[in-house]
Amino acid sequence: MPTLSQRGLALPASPIRKLAAFAEQAKQKGIQVLHLNIGQPDIKAPEAALRAVQQSSLDLLPYGPSQGTTAYRTKLCRYYKTHNIELEPDQILVTTGASEAIYFTFSVLCDAEDEVIIPEPSYANYNGFAAAAHVKVVPVVARFEDQFKLPDIAAIAAKITPKTKAILICNPSNPTGYLYSSDEIAALGELALKHDLYLIVDEVYREFVYDGATHYSVLQNKAWRENAIMIDSVSKRYSLCGARVGCIVSRNKAFMDVVLKFAHLRLSPATYALMASEAALEAPEEYYRQVVEEYTHRREVLVRALEQIDGLKVSKPKGAFYCIASLPVPDAEAFAKFLLTDFSDQGATVMLAPAAGFYSDPSLGKNQVRIAFVLEAAKLQQAAAILKKGLEAYLKS
Repeated sequence: MPTLSQRGLALPASPIRKLAAFAEQAKQKGIQVLHLNIGQPDIKAPEAALRAVQQSSLDLLPYGPSQGTTAYRTKLCRYYKTHNIELEPDQILVTTGASEAIYFTFSVLCDAEDEVIIPEPSYANYNGFAAAAHVKVVPVVARFEDQFKLPDIAAIAAKITPKTKAILICNPSNPTGYLYSSDEIAALGELALKHDLYLIVDEVYREFVYDGATHYSVLQNKAWRENAIMIDSVSKRYSLCGARVGCIVSRNKAFMDVVLKFAHLRLSPATYALMASEAALEAPEEYYRQVVEEYTHRREVLVRALEQIDGLKVSKPKGAFYCIASLPVPDAEAFAKFLLTDFSDQGATVMLAPAAGFYSDPSLGKNQVRIAFVLEAAKLQQAAAILKKGLEAYLKS
């Protein structure tokens, strides 16, 4: 039998989707599965985005520019300007979601076995993209007890070696909901300048900040213009996950020139997806306001309900739409599987994302889960009630 690549065999399984087969089996039994495992918004996309595709008069789907149309990138510049970021269209390259943006970035910055420092827990697919690009992830662990704030800058500096090419964070964070402050971003920026590194910030949840906080972008400080790379996407902001439209943004021309070579290899962004994304940029401020208000309410409902469960501890997210819960069980993955295979309450159960997959060290996060508050408040309350009863049943079994 022909052999397979070690690179492919070593790719980590997604903690977000690895229990999907059990969820499908539960659904086939007629059980309703409340998906708290994945960041799939249920809020309607801007009407203009879907209408742009529905009312299209195209009679074929042509190739477009590899970097995305000038019209779309110009509109992105106008959007970023409202967030105090001044850009030109050639400083933006459109990608197939933030996923391709991360993979392109790793591939452009790193040779085989080069290193990227990432505070953890972090978005699980970073490890997968790194493995696919032969890049080594060097973790710096943030603590649940500290609400996952940025680890001490000296601890991060201690991880820097001659192989280090970049530091990567997600702000606000998937999976923790932590919002990095302008001081924390500045400390990372200064560290990147001092050691001639890139600072990559995944900002796809920029709009989702709570309690009157303000998001600070890595691109707001032009002193880092050669070092700063921003990753972005329309997926969460406009409920267009299936469009798979993201972008890489940087003022570093040499970097962007090489990124374009990778973009040439995959030819161009999808025509209809780009059409919907461009139309979504015309969404009024009222759309953003209502969306953030809704997620603020959902966060409050979920966290309040989780705090009532004996033995469970939950982080207090300041951004994105995730929180990390510490469960009174030794193995959260085994419990998450139990909920799908052996437990239901009034014909319903819950799907969670085991948090161990958000760490490089498999011994960490064993009793933690990531919970996405992407369902309406009533369903979140139902899910918390199911989780409470499920824990009681599991601990008795």
